[in-house]
Amino acid sequence: MPDSQPQPHPPSNSPGSSGQSDPDALLLCGARLTDGRTVDVRLGGGRIEAVGTAGSLAPGPARTSASRVDLGGYLLLPAPAEPHAHGDTALSAERPGPVSYTPEDVQRRATEAALLQLGHGATAVRAHVRVGDVQGLGALGAVLQARRSLRGLAELTTVATPRLLTGVAGADGLAMLGDALKMGASVVGGCPDLDPDPGGYVEAVLEVASEHGCPVDLHTDAADPARLSRLAAMAGGLRPGVTIGPCAGLGRLPTEAASRAADQLAAAGVTVVCLPQGGCCAADRRGTAPVRLLRSAGVRVAAGSGALRDVSNPVGRGDPLEAAYLLASGHGLRPQEAYDTVSASARAALGLPEVRVEAGFPAELLAVRGDGLPGALSLAYSRIVVHRGRVVARTSAVREYCNSVAAAELGLPRQGRSELS
Repeated sequence: MPDSQPQPHPPSNSPGSSGQSDPDALLLCGARLTDGRTVDVRLGGGRIEAVGTAGSLAPGPARTSASRVDLGGYLLLPAPAEPHAHGDTALSAERPGPVSYTPEDVQRRATEAALLQLGHGATAVRAHVRVGDVQGLGALGAVLQARRSLRGLAELTTVATPRLLTGVAGADGLAMLGDALKMGASVVGGCPDLDPDPGGYVEAVLEVASEHGCPVDLHTDAADPARLSRLAAMAGGLRPGVTIGPCAGLGRLPTEAASRAADQLAAAGVTVVCLPQGGCCAADRRGTAPVRLLRSAGVRVAAGSGALRDVSNPVGRGDPLEAAYLLASGHGLRPQEAYDTVSASARAALGLPEVRVEAGFPAELLAVRGDGLPGALSLAYSRIVVHRGRVVARTSAVREYCNSVAAAELGLPRQGRSELS
């Protein structure tokens, strides 16, 4: 199994590094870009300082040395982001008995899940967290503590997700939502499909978001075109923006109805986050949103992981590249389009600045072993993750073949000293 270990400061004797240097100075050497070029990339101050032909870059002004990472054989990409995680329930299916919501257990699970996703390349994660009911604000407090402990490794933001917001019972949910934002939740969320008055729920969320200047991120199956039309009408023009997902029901609508809904979402500037790896606790797990139809209409489409080994889905890798692979292999997207859903579009959905492998852009990068994007999406075993200009995680895979005539004739790689029979 690949082994991923966060490494905020790679030691001088680690593979691909040499010498003692300013931790803000990093040279990525011999990386391949998606356009086929092989380049060196100099990082400093959390940004990309320069990109040049292989062997052409020095450490930079006022620096005598820089850490060097050999990326020969790696494809260098903008780092992916995770736009739809569930930090409070992640990894809860792996322990027997009822799910524990003690602050210690939630913080441990949320931290472990974020590090797992970081190892895959996601340097930013948006986690939906339930507020109210049995959990109260305890689960949110624990995920916020996980966020603080991850500072410098990954960016973890939280979505406050109340169950009810309308009627008598909804009054408590509204009060809890306000308290959650005061605690540090940065996005207003929820599940309007589960409220007796879905339209009233959306109206309440948008009002709170407008009052606090927060983004909105709602769970919906989007199976009711009339309800979706009302949501688009209410969401239009709201800043800093509205995201909905996973919208699998949109793919079960007649084509004409789905196309009309997609046009309405595009006009309203609503982002759709699909979950090709499976759904989550508040959504139907059958199918995936019609990504090609949505993209054709001009809707920004991002892809997330959803449930990660919890009661609603006992399996899951939390790997953005797997999501991109599924969209390319099963939903007709080209590899670059598929990767965009987990990188550029996912970052835009989270309100993060654009990343390109060009001077001046944030140093949020993922190096994957492989010559091109199709191969990287198919066999992305070895990875190096850069956040704020530092290597924060490495995953190394070793593949061996036993001694055989076929292996010898084809020159298949053998690493290590073990003998396989």
